[in-house]
Amino acid sequence: MQNDMKTPLLAGAASDASEPLPRCPGGPVISIIGSGDFSRSLAIRLVACGFRVVVGSRNPNRIDRGLFPDGVDIRSQKEAVDSAERVVFAAVYPEHYYTLVGLRRQLAGKVLVDVSSATRLNSGEQSNAEKLAELFPESRVVKGFNVISAWALQAGVHDGSRQVLICSDCSTSKDTVLQLARSMGFSPMDVGGLCQSRDIEEAPLILFPSWGGPILTTFILFLFFYGYNSLKHILLPYLDKGQNNFHQLPLVTMNETLPAVALVTLALVYLPGLVAAVFQLCRGTKYKRFPRWLDHWLCRRKQLGLLSFLCVVLHAVYSMCLTLRRAAGYTLLNAAYHQVKADVENSSVGQQVWRSDLYLSCGILGFGVLTLLAITSLPSVGNAFNWREFTFVQSGLGYTALTLSIMHTLFFGWDFAFFPVAYPYYLPPMYLLALILPCIVLVGRLFLALPCLTLRLAKIRRGWESARHWPRNNQEPRSNEADPPQNVGDV
Repeated sequence: MQNDMKTPLLAGAASDASEPLPRCPGGPVISIIGSGDFSRSLAIRLVACGFRVVVGSRNPNRIDRGLFPDGVDIRSQKEAVDSAERVVFAAVYPEHYYTLVGLRRQLAGKVLVDVSSATRLNSGEQSNAEKLAELFPESRVVKGFNVISAWALQAGVHDGSRQVLICSDCSTSKDTVLQLARSMGFSPMDVGGLCQSRDIEEAPLILFPSWGGPILTTFILFLFFYGYNSLKHILLPYLDKGQNNFHQLPLVTMNETLPAVALVTLALVYLPGLVAAVFQLCRGTKYKRFPRWLDHWLCRRKQLGLLSFLCVVLHAVYSMCLTLRRAAGYTLLNAAYHQVKADVENSSVGQQVWRSDLYLSCGILGFGVLTLLAITSLPSVGNAFNWREFTFVQSGLGYTALTLSIMHTLFFGWDFAFFPVAYPYYLPPMYLLALILPCIVLVGRLFLALPCLTLRLAKIRRGWESARHWPRNNQEPRSNEADPPQNVGDV
């Protein structure tokens, strides 16, 4: 059994580089120029998918054969290129492309796949793939696989990124690489000619391209609420009365700021859907595109929701830690002292008990629903839902979470907003400011739930148009009920 495990999976895999390389009856032979980490990971993935792999190295005798899986032959670069039936991967750094000029005759007519990436953004220089195409004019250069990391190649498509961006000026060679990527279990995307290779090479250098706006928005909200709370409860009392409350900055002020940021950010997730619905109702058609800012906002709702969930988690952790700080013990001792001094046996107030229980219950339920929303936003979970199930979770449960969060905040404030003591220095409580936008979103959703608006919006999204969009020759209005909307906005 041990001898069987050591036998290569593909027949005819020779271990001696001096022996001639036989043809693999089970599939084409693919060569890789270069023996680095990416070459090893690519060879592992190709062998796992049933391909015969030959790795070309400048000095094959110095390569540890144990780094590559069984079924991979390590030979010189010339022998590896000669062995390839059609596809050759160039897995070397761009500054070493000139060392491959001697293989120009062997590479003529073959598909040369460039897997390199750019070293800096917006350099304005010629892309690596275009330089490679100039060095090998008789080869069919294809750009691809550079957005897939070596770890993703080894882990497989279930644990790593699946999308592969591919471009080339030769459509036949591009189709070959597209089919190869599908055979490896990835999702290839044709992005055009080789002139697009610069964008593909710069793609791995872009850091979280879809997270910049949501992170900046969340950070600005945090600065606003944190500064407002610090001004009202720490800075102004210190300047006016000399009270030193600066010890509240690390924990108490943070814990009061995070729920406000989470609530407003969650409202920003569902506000663009309402705005999109208003646009469609006012226009009477779905065939006009939304403004660019609204399109961009709609595409960033997932990131905003996850950032809101992060703030909620931090708020829960901070709340549990409040009782652990030393100041909490002093507060309990002071309260007990005043109770004993006032000869009060039972300080429990039924109204306050109801308030705290409802406040905590709504907070726990809201946290649970937000957790469910965060889990279903994962592609591996969301892909298991059909469209109706996904819409119910992300829209129906989303508004449920927003409602519970608003109730959590209202029970926390109770009737405190109606007392003058809540407005020191004429500044309103922070939770009132945090409730403005969420309440607007919730009221807007209830308004759009009116039957007259709901039915009209449903007709528009199924292709109906108002009379002002009809053709001038008084023909029947178009009704493309099967056409998907250009922009999708949850109502």
